[in-house]
Amino acid sequence: MKPALLDETAAQQALASLTGWRIEGKELVKECSFPSYLAGIDFVNRIAHVAEAMNHHPDLRVGWRKVTMTLSTHSSGGLTHLDFELARKADALLASM
Repeated sequence: MKPALLDETAAQQALASLTGWRIEGKELVKECSFPSYLAGIDFVNRIAHVAEAMNHHPDLRVGWRKVTMTLSTHSSGGLTHLDFELARKADALLASM
């Protein structure tokens, strides 16, 4: 059973509890800066394990000293509670690095 889509009001309320995230269309997006390229790669490796455990996989774009995370529940066609849950876990991981 695929997760239920959040309506715009619910998505905006969930977004209000996050820092640095934005909604772009049907996706939740955050750009993260790192002190080095390898620190960004370390984050990607760590968030990949979190995502795998959730069976909810973000699109990750790695650049020089930055990583852009894009979250969307493709099977549902937009944002669900899973996207915001993974965003909170990503933020907690970032805070611990």
